[in-house]
Order: sequence, then structure tokens, then C-alpha cells
Amino acid sequence: MKIYIRTDLERMDEKEVETLIMELPEWRRKQAIRFKFLSGKCECATSYLLLCRALRECYGIEEKPRFGYLENGKPYLVGYPNIHFNLSHCKNAVVCAVSNSPIGVDIERKRHANDDLIRYTMNDEEIEQIDKSKDKDYAFTKLWTKKEAFVKMTGLGIQDNIKDILKNIDYSKIVIDTMENEEKLFAYSVAYRK
Repeated sequence: MKIYIRTDLERMDEKEVETLIMELPEWRRKQAIRFKFLSGKCECATSYLLLCRALRECYGIEEKPRFGYLENGKPYLVGYPNIHFNLSHCKNAVVCAVSNSPIGVDIERKRHANDDLIRYTMNDEEIEQIDKSKDKDYAFTKLWTKKEAFVKMTGLGIQDNIKDILKNIDYSKIVIDTMENEEKLFAYSVAYRK
């Protein structure tokens, strides 16, 4: 398993983003230019190019990958069934994870966690953990990225059990690592099988 992250997105201007978009294969270029705002175009292009770098460095794959999609919408690499990947982005960063087994990653910018959102998405133990934290917003963001990373790994998506997603995990088989970047104000989690 390998994680790649890029944190300079907010410094990119329109010309730099257009240059990145031109490096994309046509199908991904079309996806990138559909975004209304420059930030979305940048995130789309940068995440794909980060995946290209990961595939080149970890697996020696030089060609630009094409995505297929499972019934649940989870992307996979066409022609490489034993290589798993996941991408995530927020306003100022993009993260890519590659592995030989299913993997999920989520990155989120630190955001204010109001009480209604916390009660809707977190169980009692998680609410207590957030309340005891020195930085409630970071505590919420980290827990949210853990939930997202896990459901992205499984491909199930967030369903009705959002509060208890982390409660029902068999941690003897699943690992969820979380990192935070206080300077850039984001946190990310990666979920994978042991």
C-alpha cells in the first residue's frame, strides 16, 4: 500500500490547471472541463495525474489508466484487476492510495461541526470523543474521514447506518489510519485490509 498526496492546489492558477488538463486522456479531460470552477478542474486533473505517478512508481505502468465502474459506482482500473486505488480531494489537497487489495481514502478540509451535524452522523461514543477533544472541528473531521475511507474501501457507500459504521468494523482485519495537517487545515484517512 502506498499513499500519494499533493497539497499545493490553492497556488495553481488557470494556466497551470489548463496545462495539467492537457496531459489527461480525452475521457478524463472531458470530466475535468465539466467542472464549473477552477478548483474542481484542478482537483480532477491533479488526482488523476497523481494516480498515474503512483501506478508508474509502484507498478511500472506507463500508459494512462482507464476507469471502469462497478455496480455501486466504485471505480477500478481496466486491465489491472489486482491493483486497487482510491482518490479523494478537498479544496487544497488531493490524496491517492494504491494497493494490491481493496483500499479507501478520504480527505476533508477542517470544517465547523455544528451540533445537528454531529448528532446526525456520530454515535454516542463518537459524540463523547468529539466533546472531550481540544479541537472539536478536527475531531469531527477525522472521524468523518474514517467513515468515508471505510465505505469507499468496501464500495458500499454511506447508507442508513452512518452513525455505527466504525462500530461494526472487525479491527483484527481492517486498519484505518488517520493523519492531519494543521498547517493546511485538513485530515485524511486510509482504510485497508491487514
